[in-house]
Amino acid sequence: MNKHLYQSGIIGNCAYMAHVQMNTNISWLCWPSFDSSFIFGSMLDEDKGGEFSILPVGDYSSKQYYIENTNIIRTEITAGDGTYRITDFAPRFRQYQRYFKPLMLIRKIEPLTDRPRIRIKCRPVHAHGLGHFEKYRGSNHVEFRNGTEQLRLTTNIPVSHFFGETPIVLSETKYLVLTYGNPLEAPLERTVEEFLRETITYWRTWIKHATISTFYQEEVIRSALTLKLHQYEDTGAIIAASTTSLPEYPGSGRNWDYRYCWLRDSYYVLSALNHIGQFEEMEQYAHYITDITHADPGRLQPLYGINGQLKLSEKMLDHLAGYQGNKPVRVGNQAYEHIQNDVYGQAMIALLPLYTDHRFVFRERSDTARWVDYILKKIEETIDEQDAGIWEFRNFANHHCYSNLFQWAGCAAAQKIGVAIGDDELIQRAKALRQRAAQYVERCYDEKRQVYTNAVDSPHLDASTLQLIMMHYLDPASDRAQHHLRALEKELKTPQGLFYRYLHADDFGRPKSTFLICAFWYVEALACVGRIDEAVSTFERLLSYSNHLMLFSEDVDENDGSQWGNFPQAYSHVGLMNAAYRISMKLDRPIFLP
Repeated sequence: MNKHLYQSGIIGNCAYMAHVQMNTNISWLCWPSFDSSFIFGSMLDEDKGGEFSILPVGDYSSKQYYIENTNIIRTEITAGDGTYRITDFAPRFRQYQRYFKPLMLIRKIEPLTDRPRIRIKCRPVHAHGLGHFEKYRGSNHVEFRNGTEQLRLTTNIPVSHFFGETPIVLSETKYLVLTYGNPLEAPLERTVEEFLRETITYWRTWIKHATISTFYQEEVIRSALTLKLHQYEDTGAIIAASTTSLPEYPGSGRNWDYRYCWLRDSYYVLSALNHIGQFEEMEQYAHYITDITHADPGRLQPLYGINGQLKLSEKMLDHLAGYQGNKPVRVGNQAYEHIQNDVYGQAMIALLPLYTDHRFVFRERSDTARWVDYILKKIEETIDEQDAGIWEFRNFANHHCYSNLFQWAGCAAAQKIGVAIGDDELIQRAKALRQRAAQYVERCYDEKRQVYTNAVDSPHLDASTLQLIMMHYLDPASDRAQHHLRALEKELKTPQGLFYRYLHADDFGRPKSTFLICAFWYVEALACVGRIDEAVSTFERLLSYSNHLMLFSEDVDENDGSQWGNFPQAYSHVGLMNAAYRISMKLDRPIFLP
C-alpha cells in the first residue's frame, strides 16, 4: 500500500480551500463557502465528482511543491514531448484597507522544455454530484450555469478546446481563472501576474510577522500556513478540516464531516496562534466564540457551523461511491446534538486572553461579569452530569476525566478573570467549583495501576488524560505524573511513537488507526516531565508521517504509515505547532539540523 494516500496539497484564501492533486486535478473544492456542496469532488467519487485537470497526452511523471513560505502550489509535469509547470493559487492580499479574497481559482501553465501537448478538462458539478452545469461558449471564456449558480472560466486558451477537448501544443504561458458569481473583468495576463505577486508577498509577510523558533522551523511554518487556511475569515471560525467522509481506516464507517468549528478544541487552536504571535487570527477566533456563547442561551454544543449555525443535521449521500469505495459519505455532523461538558471550560479558557492579555482593551468591556457568570452557571449545572466525552461516543455516557479536567481549568481561568476585574465573589465561586471538578478527576485515579482512567469507575485508558500533565493539574515533576505517563505509553503508544486515542471498543468497535494529535500530545507530555531527548526523537519520527508537502492527516495506520481521516487535519498541525513550541521552550540551545 502507498504510504501516503493523500497525494495533494491545499490552496486557499480564508474564503475557500481547494485540493490540488499531483495529477493536476482539483479533487476537492466547495463553493461558495467551506460547508457548501462541492464544485469538484472526485476525492469522493471519480465519476460523479467532476474534474479540473491539465494533463499531457501519454505517460508522465510529476512533482509538487509549495512556493516557499506561501500557500501557492506548483506542479511540474514531465512527459515524452516536454515539461510544463502549473502554478495554482487563491488570490489574497491587502487592498483598500481590507483583505481581497475572491472566490477565484487561478491556474498558470508555463512550458519549461520543448512543446508538450496538453488536454484541459473543466467539468464542475453541483448538488453533491447529482447535477452538472450547463456549458456555454463566450468570446474568451466558458460559462457554467445550473439555474441558480454561475461559474466562469476566463482564459487565453482557445475556447473551442473546452468543447472538443482536443490536445493543444503548449508553446507559451496560458492562464485559467475560474470564478464563482462575479466574472473576471480585467486584463487576463496582467491581472493574474499582479495577483500572483501580491499573494506571494502577502503570505511571506504573514510568516515574517510570526514568532517561530528555530526548532524544525520549516515544518512549523508549513503547519502555521495550513492552520491559517482553515480560518473562515468572515466570522473567524476555524474548521477541523476542509473535507468530509475520508475514513479513519478502510471499512470503518467512521467517515465524518469535519467542515465545522469544534468549540471544544478552542484551547489548542488559540494556544498555537498565541505561540506564533498571530494576534489578529487569535482575536477573530475569540470573537467568534464570544458570539456563539452570547447567542446560544441553552446548552453549548461541541461544534457549530462557520456562521454560528446550531443545527448541523447529518445525512448520507448514498449516490456517491466514497473515498476508495468507503461509504457512507456524510454531510452534516450529528455530534452537534451530543452532550460534551468540557465545552464550557474550553470557552472560558479560550476567552481568557480577552480579559487578561493587555493587547486587548478589556477594561472597556462592560459584559465581563455577565458572560463569566453565564459560563460558571453552565459548569455548575453540568459538573455532575455524564457526557459523551471528547471522542463523541454516540451510544453511552460517563463521567469523563477529560470533561472534568476542562471544567477545572475553566474555573481556574474564571479565577484569573476575577482577579483582573477585581471581583472577589467571582474568585471564591470559581475556586469552589474548581475543587468540585477536581473531586471527579480524582475519582478516575486507579491507585493500584497509578494511572488516571478515562472515566469514573472505568478501567480504560485514554490519551486525552495526557492533558492532566500538560495543563499542570498534575505537577510534571511529581511521581504521579511520571507514573501516569508511563502507564499510558505502555498501553497506547506504538513502537514508532504513534498513539491510539484508546483501545477499548466503542460504537463502531475497536479503533484500528492511531490519532495523530494524540502523538503530539505525548511529545508535549514528555517535554513537560523532563524527558526532552525522547520528546525530540519522537517528534522527529512523527514528521515522517506527513505527505510530500508536509501536510498531515487525522489518522495514521501504524502498520504501513498510511494516512487516513480527513485531510489535512487542522488539529494535527496544531498539535505539531504546540509540541514544537513546548520542546523549544525546554531547550537551552537551538538545534541546528544537518
